[in-house]
Amino acid sequence: MGLLKTIFFILLFYYAFKFLARLFAPFLMKKAAETIQKKAEQQFRNQQPKSTTVKEGETIIDKAPRKDQQSKNSVGEYVDFEEID
Repeated sequence: MGLLKTIFFILLFYYAFKFLARLFAPFLMKKAAETIQKKAEQQFRNQQPKSTTVKEGETIIDKAPRKDQQSKNSVGEYVDFEEID
């Protein structure tokens, strides 16, 4: 008798969960889509350059070059060679 009762409750919970999922899934999906859309809009707004008034002929530098970079020619000295047949 205990086994039948357990199987009955398992089936009851399964079908109840299935029914409730059909009711609430569209609502939950809509909320998830709205939050993802808000995050995407916020990220897009953060990437937009700030509008500043620039006069004609004026140059704006966003980032100064770093001075501690090593030159790419620091590997060694170039030696010219001739092919010998």
